[in-house]
Amino acid sequence: MVMAVSFERYGRLYYLDPGEFRPRVGDKVLVPTDDGPEVAECVWAPQYVTEEVGGLPLCEGIASTKDLDRDEQNRQRRADARVIAKRTIRQHGLPMKVVGIDFVDRRPDVDQLVIVYFSAPHRVDFRELVRDLARALRARIELRQVGARDEARLQGGIGPCGRDLCCATFLKDFEPVSVRMAKDQDLPLNPLKISGACGRLMCCLKYEHPLYQEFNAKAPALGSAVETPAGDGVVVGHNVPSDTVVVRLAASGRRCACSRADVCSPRQQYEASGTTTPDAAPAEPAAPIKPAAPVEAAAPTEAAAQVEAVSAPDVVPAADVTDAVPEETTETREERRVRKPRRRRRLHHDDEGETGQ
Repeated sequence: MVMAVSFERYGRLYYLDPGEFRPRVGDKVLVPTDDGPEVAECVWAPQYVTEEVGGLPLCEGIASTKDLDRDEQNRQRRADARVIAKRTIRQHGLPMKVVGIDFVDRRPDVDQLVIVYFSAPHRVDFRELVRDLARALRARIELRQVGARDEARLQGGIGPCGRDLCCATFLKDFEPVSVRMAKDQDLPLNPLKISGACGRLMCCLKYEHPLYQEFNAKAPALGSAVETPAGDGVVVGHNVPSDTVVVRLAASGRRCACSRADVCSPRQQYEASGTTTPDAAPAEPAAPIKPAAPVEAAAPTEAAAQVEAVSAPDVVPAADVTDAVPEETTETREERRVRKPRRRRRLHHDDEGETGQ
């Protein structure tokens, strides 16, 4: 079973193994962290999932009244620390922006720890700031600089789509996003249109990019002549979500949306490529070559006999030549040839043009 919790309202989701506990939506539970168990709100009740999920942290139980009081005090301390940190930064005149405050009181090596997350355009010398903050908050201070994407994750917000930011709800890791992804999806290259709340390219450009790559690899390109059930035409557009292509018919000039399978069938792919279809029957293996049997001399045709008689009248007829050869000698050669085929000797030509064996 799996359950989901959140430390902040509409914040990032964390998945847990409920174990023996069955909290309902809205209940406060204890979540194990590196700094000890913390209080979080159950936003997804325990339920069974189809796939086996392992390695999830185990829920430590339902939060007691003591745990809820401690969590409320820590929230108040974080709010006070944020006000003090902003005022101190303003006094020092540093180009820093406080993004988040974290208060730790259960770490074994320190009694109280205040972690200040800030963003800045460049490196900042905050050594004097740390001393003033430690004196004002009476706790150990850590300052951590974060980037633009992490700033949006910590602060949260609403994206251009009208929903909560992906990085602040369910997105765990930031994957690289490039302008090429926007080009493949035919999106306008206006930075205001493809940038998120952090000022960087929207992370959602990565979600459907593999689908567009697969479609563009198999669908006919723009301007290609295709055959559709409505007639021949030219491709003038693609619609990847519906897996269709827009074709302008040659006969009427109107446009129609056709399925990619209708204009890019395996048969048409075969005709375009000129290769064997995948479902073609395999070619039969060639029969092994056997030694050729001795060829008997064919009887000369009547036309050939007349040509020989005209061209060479003094040549002895073929019948006379056959009679001139002893019959025993002819049979002996044929038997020897069947028993042991005669090896062909290679002819080597020397520099003078003579032939030698």
